[in-house]
Amino acid sequence: MALQWMILTYVVAAEAAIAILLTLPSPKALKSRFVSLISLALQPSLFVVPFSAFQLLDIYWKNEHRLMCTGEICTASERDRYEKSIYKAQRNVILCLGACLLYWCIYRVCKYYKEIQSIEEVEKRYKDQ
Repeated sequence: MALQWMILTYVVAAEAAIAILLTLPSPKALKSRFVSLISLALQPSLFVVPFSAFQLLDIYWKNEHRLMCTGEICTASERDRYEKSIYKAQRNVILCLGACLLYWCIYRVCKYYKEIQSIEEVEKRYKDQ
């Protein structure tokens, strides 16, 4: 079970690095090449959205069917294990939501940059006329 969370963690880290690189100021030629490269990689990396949604459903199902440890019949170690599982579930929810949010941010930044490029081309054509 931990492998899927490690994969998602690495994907979120890569998305965060890409988002930082996209938003840093850089020369126009370098920026346009980088945006076109990222745009090509966006569609195959869309897998992160259904993967995260499936993981969220798994967390929800496990939360609904988890044994509650609130009474006095629970030992201290059982209570600690229960609280640890709750904290892990909360961390994993944040990880899933972060993956989807970062994907959407990268998509929007690339789309805005392409729109800006097309508007600049139209403006350049009007200036040349």
